[in-house]
Amino acid sequence: MAEEAEGVIATDFFWSYTDEPHASRRRQIISLYPQIKELFGPDPWAFAKITAVVLLQLWTAFSLCDSSWMKIVIVAYFFGSFLNHNLFLAIHELSHNLAFSTPTYNRWLGIFANLPIGIPMSITFQKYHLEHHRYQGVDGLDMDIPSLVEAKVVQNPIAKSIWVIFQLFFYAFRPLFLNPKPPGLWEFTNLSIQLSLDLFLVYFCGWKSLAYLILATFLGGGMHPMAGHFISEHYIFKPDQETYSYYGPLNLVTWNVGYHNEHHDFPRIPGSKLHKVKQIAPEFYESFSSYKSWSQVIYMYIMDRMVGPYSRMKRKPAAKKTE
Repeated sequence: MAEEAEGVIATDFFWSYTDEPHASRRRQIISLYPQIKELFGPDPWAFAKITAVVLLQLWTAFSLCDSSWMKIVIVAYFFGSFLNHNLFLAIHELSHNLAFSTPTYNRWLGIFANLPIGIPMSITFQKYHLEHHRYQGVDGLDMDIPSLVEAKVVQNPIAKSIWVIFQLFFYAFRPLFLNPKPPGLWEFTNLSIQLSLDLFLVYFCGWKSLAYLILATFLGGGMHPMAGHFISEHYIFKPDQETYSYYGPLNLVTWNVGYHNEHHDFPRIPGSKLHKVKQIAPEFYESFSSYKSWSQVIYMYIMDRMVGPYSRMKRKPAAKKTE
């Protein structure tokens, strides 16, 4: 457990000397409720949902090409951010191959879903995210955990506020410094298609349309209600619990990512069916602390002196476990 002093933020991560809890809980639930396997498999509506959001966001970008910068920023925060965050979580869904049974089709759809985000990330995200599941909390392998530098610098409400605003930058660049992976053909495909769309927008609409998409991405990933899930999922507010679920209304537009204990227990179940896990096996989840407001999570993270980047569970590499 992290070393703590009264009224002072933690000075070390929480350390666990047991395996992550999800694999064992998955086995327990399946042994009692084998029918839960019927929920496994792709979401047949994923393609349609993703296509609708991509087209709406691209249409919005085109329509703003002659707008004022003030209007672009307002629309990006109060509208576009919700669409791009939805697409980011669609890419999360696709990283688990939950739109098609064939992995290649999911990769292509991920590249398509990536278009309004403005920056290529779909293929790279899948590589690191699957390791987050296989090696949850394992030091040096789970890139979802803040770096030691982040933890040492982000030590007060002002620093935490800045960290929240720019958390997508940390999320994106942390793996490149701590656990770089050589790019392959899929990464170059993702990059070339994304740059083609970006250049197309700039050529035919000007920089404002592209700026809108990128603003929508980073505003939606910072001090924004939807971005609260980055903190709520695994930041430890209760010492004996390392994964937390959110049961609030924003699940409707975030592929039910709030059902995070359920997702880690059953990563092969699409977001559209995750709520059924809790319905089938309620006794495994009702005792856990959970959230109803992601905005409240952000506020608690910033204002609670005992919570910060150190508030994550870590394991030694020897404890890593493949699903």
